[in-house]
Amino acid sequence: MDATPASAVLSRRTFLRTAFTAAVLAGTVAALAPVLRARRPRQTLTPAPLTEETYRGRHIAVDLAGVRIDGRPLHVMRRADGSYLSGINHFQSFESPLELARAAVDELGTNQLALAAPHHG
Repeated sequence: MDATPASAVLSRRTFLRTAFTAAVLAGTVAALAPVLRARRPRQTLTPAPLTEETYRGRHIAVDLAGVRIDGRPLHVMRRADGSYLSGINHFQSFESPLELARAAVDELGTNQLALAAPHHG
């Protein structure tokens, strides 16, 4: 006969049943994770513009990602006092990014902004 008490057999069975159930649940989650991730709406690369206008024949877009003139990014810096400045006209501050972009268009004239340079790694 078996020398193992009945309570030890039940606890071993309970342990194995629990381990098996946990393994099945973990496998199901791992299998369904890519499907559930694919169903989430994807964020667009370019956020919708907060402000968009044509100024002196140039398209200006101001959004959460920054300022673009004719689709090219304008490097904008925020000052401690809340005003903005850029590399195009860095000696003058502007109250809003839109005012800054208009001044950059005035300064650029018919020239285009350079494409964004790669960041230092």
